[in-house]
Amino acid sequence: MKHTLSILVENKPGVLARVSGLFSRRGFNIDSLAVGITENPEISRMTIVVEGDDRILEQVTKQLNKLVDVIKVSDIKPESSIDRELALIKVEAGPKERSEVMQIADIFRARIIDVGTRTLVIEITGDVSKINAMTDLLRRFGIKEMVRTGKVSMLRGAKAVKEE
Repeated sequence: MKHTLSILVENKPGVLARVSGLFSRRGFNIDSLAVGITENPEISRMTIVVEGDDRILEQVTKQLNKLVDVIKVSDIKPESSIDRELALIKVEAGPKERSEVMQIADIFRARIIDVGTRTLVIEITGDVSKINAMTDLLRRFGIKEMVRTGKVSMLRGAKAVKEE
């Protein structure tokens, strides 16, 4: 089972290395990691997706809470949150394929952000399944390069992950 953790940390050098080091020392694989500054410039939010059962999640949470720079760890449940990922995909698209690739991008509400003589670069945002579905359709044209941000997640409605 995949778990999404929202971790508020002090915005200091070395914090990411300490948090990711904790995962590697414990033998846990990070499926996705996104880090960015919050509305408070002294605090960053890490969104980490990790695979494991509830026991593993509890163990990881306890270990994270022991780190000095960690302010708060929250397990973000899918039913009470919104999540998105960003991907940039460079696709082979000569004159014959270009219109079909552009139609696929349009269907997924993606944007063409660069046009080369034989390639298109597409920007797409959405949940993981949307990005995977579009990527699957584009594979037959030839994906030259792809980069994904990793999942970012936020609680729905008035609730917020905040330092207490």
